[in-house]
Amino acid sequence: MATVKASLKHGTAVDIRAGRFLWRSDEPKPAGGADSGPTPYEFLLGSLAACTAMTLRLYAARREIPLAGVEVSLEFDRTHADDCVDCDDRADGLLERVRSKVTIHGELTTAQRARLSQVARRCPVRKTLAHGLRIDDAVTFVDTSE
Repeated sequence: MATVKASLKHGTAVDIRAGRFLWRSDEPKPAGGADSGPTPYEFLLGSLAACTAMTLRLYAARREIPLAGVEVSLEFDRTHADDCVDCDDRADGLLERVRSKVTIHGELTTAQRARLSQVARRCPVRKTLAHGLRIDDAVTFVDTSE
């Protein structure tokens, strides 16, 4: 199980803690933030990129595949459904899409390249995002006037 806690302190800057790690997310200045950290969508993409690279490393290590390195580049975009030429699902409103480019380094056989191409699409974060997830919300209030 993964757990994080986020605290909004000032403006749009949010301090995020996971175990002993602390980092910050913020909005860019044009969006009203102070640009003191990556945006929430950049963190989402970072999670997917990290998971993809780690999944490839762990798979290669188990199979003794000589993986020299992995680079993952992701872009998040929203497209109006009517404007999307190559979209399978033509829903009303906006379609959200992540474009992924994975570069794998190493002296690899054709079979290893084919398998790593498949593995790159199977990281747990990608599966979660692609299949959707249920979010159970609880909102509480604390009166600070006392």
